[in-house]
Amino acid sequence: MDPDRSRRKLYSTVLVETGRGSRRGRRQRQKAAEAVLANDQAATRAEQKARYDAQRAEARAITYLPRGGEPGPAALRSYRPFRVPTHQDTSATLQGAYPFLAEGGLGSSGVFVGQDLYSGGSFVYDPWHLYQRGLITAPNLVLAGIVGAGKSSLAKSLYTRSIAFGRRVYVPGDPKGEHSAIAEAVGGKAIILGHGLRTRLNPLDQGYRPAGLSEAEWTSTIASRRRDLIGALAETVLERPLSPLEHTAIDLALRATVAQASVPILPMIVERILAPDSADNLDGRLAEDGRLVGHALRRLVAGDLAGLFDGPSTVTFDPTLPMISLDLSRVVENSTLISVLMTCSSAWMEAALLDPAGGQRWVVYDEAWRLMSHPSLLRRMDAQWRLSRHYGIANLLIFHKLTDLDTVGDSGSAMRALAGSLLANAETRIIYRQESDQLGVTAQTLGLTGTEQRLLPTLGTGQGLWRIKDRSFVIQHQLHPSELAAFDTTGRMTGEARKFTDPGASLGPFDKGTAA
Repeated sequence: MDPDRSRRKLYSTVLVETGRGSRRGRRQRQKAAEAVLANDQAATRAEQKARYDAQRAEARAITYLPRGGEPGPAALRSYRPFRVPTHQDTSATLQGAYPFLAEGGLGSSGVFVGQDLYSGGSFVYDPWHLYQRGLITAPNLVLAGIVGAGKSSLAKSLYTRSIAFGRRVYVPGDPKGEHSAIAEAVGGKAIILGHGLRTRLNPLDQGYRPAGLSEAEWTSTIASRRRDLIGALAETVLERPLSPLEHTAIDLALRATVAQASVPILPMIVERILAPDSADNLDGRLAEDGRLVGHALRRLVAGDLAGLFDGPSTVTFDPTLPMISLDLSRVVENSTLISVLMTCSSAWMEAALLDPAGGQRWVVYDEAWRLMSHPSLLRRMDAQWRLSRHYGIANLLIFHKLTDLDTVGDSGSAMRALAGSLLANAETRIIYRQESDQLGVTAQTLGLTGTEQRLLPTLGTGQGLWRIKDRSFVIQHQLHPSELAAFDTTGRMTGEARKFTDPGASLGPFDKGTAA
């Protein structure tokens, strides 16, 4: 029977009974009935609470699952989140699950280059800033691309836009003369060397003196630099290393010349090598020992390079200028002569280039395929690349394809190893469009993925694959119209040559332009 119904019946009976008799008696009986009902309700509630507490304690005492979940196949019954093992795949596969996945970029500090074609954002690059952030450990760059892909315009944009950040630019040798107009436009200087010109450059000048060197240190530095330069020139012309006897002939001739002239010139050195002093030629064989070296160097003062390095310098090297370029476009006879000029010009710039207090500088090596075939010049480049961090230098090596490295020396030779080290010491590799037959070598040398390898032949003009350490970007280079007019190298082929007549406009704000 329902307890509530029983209580209501009892209460009704009490009320009936209380309704009989006097008023006082009825009141007492009514209170008694209410007390009985209240006690009954309290007892019922206590009984229900005790029953609920017992059921709750019983439920808590039962263990349904282990606290850490059941092991093995029964783990699916765990109340904890299901643990799925990590999975790696390409973005092409994962784009269905993550359709908006894109590289985060390198940040906003640096020189504007163009647009990231994957993320759609702006792409900026600065080797010194990336080095400070620890993203790269070598500030050198390698830029490769077929003719007409736009690599020359990219190189010019990188260094001209960096000038606004206080960087300087050195071009030790410009075989095509492409950088001369740029140097003049940014307030620098282009030194043009060639037959029939009045410009003379004495590579044996003392050059720029770095701060902090004592007189003895400076004298020793000059002597060592001159000795290395003369040896490098002789090796370049002879196309072989020098023998110990030839080194001795050069050293004695240089010492005798400096004793008579504080600033020697190459004709004096050649004369001393071919006709040494009697005090140095005790056994009468010194002239014979240096005969081949003397005639090799004579080519620079009386042969097909006469008039370039056979007299005192008519120009001075000012390291404070924003940009200095040595234009070698007037000397196009053969690659050996270009290499000789590059050796002389790089030695001429070397004193200022290797000054730790000289600030941050770009050093641009254009048409690198001409340079790497000569051991002496290759060794100079390798030394500068290895010491780039110490001197605040970012070297930029420009060539057409990576297979150019295979033409340097024999397989397994020291020259091949030096050429490979230039690539190894550059953590920024920029690859523009490559021909299909070059894809395998390029991918193997740079460690490209299959997707990156298939991308190279499809790149348009001004589009490049940027490999910065272990990160990849596909960038569309963008030019301001004034830059396009200054950097254009296709005018002779298209018949639409444009002249750059406003140097000030080249440093204006960057606008939407067409990549070239």
